[in-house]
Amino acid sequence: MDGPYNPLDKQNLGRSVSEALLTSSISSLAQIGDLVGAGVYAIYYTGAFTSYAHVSAKNRAGTFDQPIYVGKAVPKGARKGGLSFDASKGKALYDRLRKHASSIAEATNLDLLDFHFRCLNVEDIWIPLGENMLIEQFQPIWNLVIDGFGNNDPGRRRATQYRSSWDVLHPGRQFAEKLAPGATTVEMLNKRLEEYFAGKAVPLVPTEEAGDVGNTEDEED
Repeated sequence: MDGPYNPLDKQNLGRSVSEALLTSSISSLAQIGDLVGAGVYAIYYTGAFTSYAHVSAKNRAGTFDQPIYVGKAVPKGARKGGLSFDASKGKALYDRLRKHASSIAEATNLDLLDFHFRCLNVEDIWIPLGENMLIEQFQPIWNLVIDGFGNNDPGRRRATQYRSSWDVLHPGRQFAEKLAPGATTVEMLNKRLEEYFAGKAVPLVPTEEAGDVGNTEDEED
């Protein structure tokens, strides 16, 4: 280690949030319960979807060593700035996890019973730092390889919107049916996953001629 240890270094602060989350209990995503507050969370997969075998193998027998997705749930109004809101109140974590459970339940080739989660109520200013540290630490495939899991319903489709990679690989979400398929195929995405798990540079998802794909994540609606 170069120089004296600084507990307030942003990496050390982020690591403390990550470690606290990883010591929290595991729950079924099908039975979220009455969560209160905002913070960070990790979702784990244990099912038999062939392309996710590397992930599910690390999460069986109660190990839960590899999230398939990590995210943050910020309090209402967080994007307006200021620190007046109380991250220990509200239903940000509950609402966000319920949305994710609904997305998985709508997918035709996933079973909600194969998903578990752990979450941590975190003071608002540390939420983004904790999420970034978790993504760096675990490189979850739904964050970095198959994008679009956290997308919201875009409402009426615009000409520049196409189905996300997640919705191509896991069809069934009602709002995604309003979006055009685009050039991305299941075969492309499976190849992308295969190369990622092999430690290779993953191929790029095709850029649609018309513009953006799907809708960006929104953590506070």
